[in-house]
This record gives sequence, structure tokens and C-alpha cells, in this order.
Amino acid sequence: MDRVLVRLIAATSFLAVSLLPALSEPKHGIAMQGEPALPANYAHFDYVNPDAPKGGSVTYCVVGSFDNLNPFILKSLRTTARGMIDTVYGNLVFEPLMQRNYNEPFSLYGLLADSADMDPERKSIEFHLNPNAKWSDGQPVTPEDVLFTYDVFKDKGRPPYSDRMSMIATLEKTGDHSVKFTFNDKANREFPLIIALTPIVPKHAFDKETFDKTTLKPLMGSGPYTVDKVQPGQRIVFKRNPDYWGKDIPSKRGFDNFDRITIEYFLNANAKTEAFKKGICALDDETDPVKRDRDIDFPAFRKGDVKQEYFDTGIPPVVTGFLFNTRLPKFSDPVVRRALGMLYDFEWANKNLFAGKFNRTMSFWQNSELSALGHPADEREKALLAPYPGRVPAEMMDGTWRPPVTDGSGQDRKVLRAAFELLKGAGYHVEDGRMLDPRGNLFGFEIMTSSQDEERLAALYQRTLEKLGIDVTIRSLDGDQIQSRKQRFDFEVLIGTSGFNNSLSPGSEQVGRWGSAAARHEGSFNLAGVADPAVDAAINAMLNARAKEDYVAAVRVLDRLLISGNYIVPMQYNTQQWVAYWSYLEHPQKTPIFGYQLPAWWRKPN
Repeated sequence: MDRVLVRLIAATSFLAVSLLPALSEPKHGIAMQGEPALPANYAHFDYVNPDAPKGGSVTYCVVGSFDNLNPFILKSLRTTARGMIDTVYGNLVFEPLMQRNYNEPFSLYGLLADSADMDPERKSIEFHLNPNAKWSDGQPVTPEDVLFTYDVFKDKGRPPYSDRMSMIATLEKTGDHSVKFTFNDKANREFPLIIALTPIVPKHAFDKETFDKTTLKPLMGSGPYTVDKVQPGQRIVFKRNPDYWGKDIPSKRGFDNFDRITIEYFLNANAKTEAFKKGICALDDETDPVKRDRDIDFPAFRKGDVKQEYFDTGIPPVVTGFLFNTRLPKFSDPVVRRALGMLYDFEWANKNLFAGKFNRTMSFWQNSELSALGHPADEREKALLAPYPGRVPAEMMDGTWRPPVTDGSGQDRKVLRAAFELLKGAGYHVEDGRMLDPRGNLFGFEIMTSSQDEERLAALYQRTLEKLGIDVTIRSLDGDQIQSRKQRFDFEVLIGTSGFNNSLSPGSEQVGRWGSAAARHEGSFNLAGVADPAVDAAINAMLNARAKEDYVAAVRVLDRLLISGNYIVPMQYNTQQWVAYWSYLEHPQKTPIFGYQLPAWWRKPN
């Protein structure tokens, strides 16, 4: 063959190959930013004891009730039993395709899927199921189970599970142990990780037609535990599956150490505390420092049978406070919300209720580089906000904003006067000691509470508001009633002591909390009813950022918008996690950045 022709064929072949799309290799882990920290041959997460002894039992205690075991549906008269899927106690029954490492901002490693092939543009991801993955009845986990999960969630599930198919162009089985998701233009760069974290349900164990019905029948999953006993509203018992398929894979080594896990339900926090003192509950995680200092002084603690410990975390503090339902006309004006926000007297509360042990919550990503506090807006942020002029005040843009500070007397007139001037500028006035709105109607609202601690904080806020003639009532409901009202957005003001957990890698959960579409979806987490195109744009920029600098800028813009919108009156936080526990429990030496992880604890052998 002519040498020139041979060279031409070779060159043409090389060019053809070079023009093909780059092939990515399946990886043991994926990360939101950059690459996962752990190598492919990692043995276990670094915050577990891989040799933790297995055995014994533990009882956790919660306040509330339950009448349903299916965590994926909206129609629950009360709440779903804890533990089926759970960020605190672990996903005991249902598992996702990949497992989160809580010592990284947002990295996932193999679980039901032992590897994933994500294209560089994140337009698709193919999961390769672990051939050993099995449901608790011994049947294998298959691609058909993944397809069924998304089909039933779309038609019968609750938000956010019901919304995920809207961002998927195609979902297909690509092999005996593989399934591929291809995304449409609605998806963002985080969405492949959200897919990886979505729990999978067994096709052969569920009937699609009845999937959305509440049930107390033990459900089957692939997780390390099965449901053993159910006493509706009182107790659920999980039994460790000795044949659990994943007990030796790296992402599960050192976890799931108890033979039995019981979750007991109590009507209120005081009953739960007393049960802990009697040894019924294994631990107590009281957040009020004054209350826990008082309650910890009991005989078992003095004898050394109960320990208390503080754990440092590396994530932003939980944001708690009074949340306004901005769907209501009375809370539609951000100026009014700003005035109301000025009237929570943190200094008095911290001195008189919390022995000075709390800090003021000011940002949704406080104490991190994602916070707007102390960070003047850079050019990236200004560009994001340019289409929405005037949405963020100057002091918020330059990073100098701080909430008003009172003298701690409970009678600081300068703050009251400043709040009154804002209300006056919005058309409000006082007549016969009562605040009237621009239409001449009495201005006031109801605060819903579900515990004595919440009532105490609501009463403090009520006292200050009444100084300006604002008519505030407090309605105490049990946890089930609160949950039902929240799902229907049937409230004026909620006091949320459970709050908003934020991480160093905020993502799609922000759509559910603050996105305009979620404001209209019953059962969503956008309780405040935020429907702001500027907020939507910031979330979209955050979810599609490629460079870290762009990501940080987008989150800071979101922080500035949420603070400026005054959707919630933030209260206070403590920088450490506190827990008291009976001395038969032990935990790993290392604490990950997300704080202590109960699924990695174990019981001392007898």
C-alpha cells in the first residue's frame, strides 16, 4: 500500500477518534465541588470505629407521634415514624444509591451502586449497582427497582421526591446491573448527586395503586434493619438484619452496631427528659443550656453512670426563629417584616433565659465563607443582583449589616422607636394604644408553638410587640397538629426551634425552602411562602456554578436576599453540640464536620 495512503488513513482514524466524546470512567465516589477526598481503595470513613463491637440494644426518644411508616407520601394524618429514612438515626430501612461522607461538604460513595459514571457536563449519570445488593427478603436490587421508584414517586410521592422526574429526560436500564439517568434543561449541576441520594424502594414489595395510602404494616427495604414491632404513636422497634448485604462495604463499615433500635415517643419535652433520667432513653440532646445544666444534676450523673459531652462542628449553625407566612397580606410588605424583626430582644433573652451562653443568629451560613456577614459584595455578586435593583440594602451589600442591639433591659426605647418609624412609614399608626394597619384594622397575629420552651420565647416576643400596640396571641398545639397546619400553610407565625439546618454545600434543598414553585406546593418546606425571582436566580446560579468562586458568590447573594427579605426573625445559637448519654454507650474518637453521628455509636460489651 502506498505510504502516503497509509499515513492518510492513520491520520484520518486518529482525527475521527479524537472527535468522539471523551469517555469517563465509573468512579467510586462523586463530589459537588472537585473530587472526593477518599481514594478508590479507602477502607472506611475516618469518623467511625471499623472494629466497633456489634450487639445490644439502644432506645432513642423523641417528642411527637406517628401513624404511618411510609416516608415518601404526603397523606399522613400525623407524621411518619422516625428511622425509616433519617438523618439523625440513619437510614435504617431504605437506602439510596450512594452514601454521604459527613466529613466532607458534599461527597458520596458507593452503596446500592458501587460506582457511578457521570459525564463532565453533568448531563447524565449511569449507576452500576452492586451485584451483591439485596432487599431484606434476599431478592436482588435491580435496575427495575430504580425505574419503579421514580415512576411511583412521580405519581404517588410527596415533594421533593415527586418533582424529580420533571428534570429527567430519560431513565433507562443499560445492563443487568446498571441504570442511566439523562437530564433535561431543568436540571442543575447538583441534581446527579440528589439522584444518588434518593432512597430506592423494591418493586416487588409495593403496589403502585395503594402506594400513597398511610400504612402501619412493616415495610421492606435494603437497609441494615427491619421493622420488628410497631405500637402506633408510641414506639417503633427495629431489628438488625444479620444477613444485611452491605455490612462489609467501605461506606458502611463501623455503622449499624446495635442489634435492636427502639424509638420511643413522648407527648412533650419534659416527659422525655424524665424518661432519660430513669434510664429509658439512652441520651438527651437538650439545646437550652440553662435547662440542661439544671436537669443533668441527678443521681446517675453524679455517680458517673451518665456522661455529658460537647462536640465541635464545622458547619453553619441551625437557623431558628419566628417565621412569617408571607402568603398573608399582613406579612406581604418586607418593611413591615423588617420592623417586626427588630423587636426580638436577643440581649434580654440571652441574659435572662440562657445565662449568656448563646450567640445571635444573623446569617443563614454564619461562621463560614458562604456568609454575607463581613464580606462586601464582589463583582460576581453585583452582576447577579443587577437585574434586581434595590432588593438588597447598601449595608447588606457592603457586609456591615448587623441586627439592632438592645441594652438588655427589655425596655430599650431606641429600638422600639426605630421599629415604629418603619411601621409609620408603611402607613401604620397607633390609636388608643393599638397598632392599626393602613386600612384602619387592628394589626396583630397568632404565633403557633408546640412546647413550653417555644411558649416562653413566644411570650418574650409578644411582650415587646405589645409595647407598640401589636396584638399578639399564642396558640399551643401538639406536634401532630403543628405538622398538619404546616403542610397546609395554615398559620400566621411559626416559632421554629428545630430550624433550618445549613451545610457547607447548600444545594437543591434551597429550592424547596425558598423557591417560588415550592411556595405553591402543599407540603413543601417553603413555609414562609417566598416567591421572589431574585431568590430563584441566586439559587439557580448556585446550583449551576462550575468554579468555587462563582458558587460562593451565589450563596452569599442568596444569604443577602434572605436576610434582606426578613422572612424569619432569627434567634440564637450555640456553637457546640451537647449530648448527655448513659455510660454503656461509646462513640468514635473523631467528630466529623457535621457533628457526632449516632449510627456510628455502639454499646459496650457486657
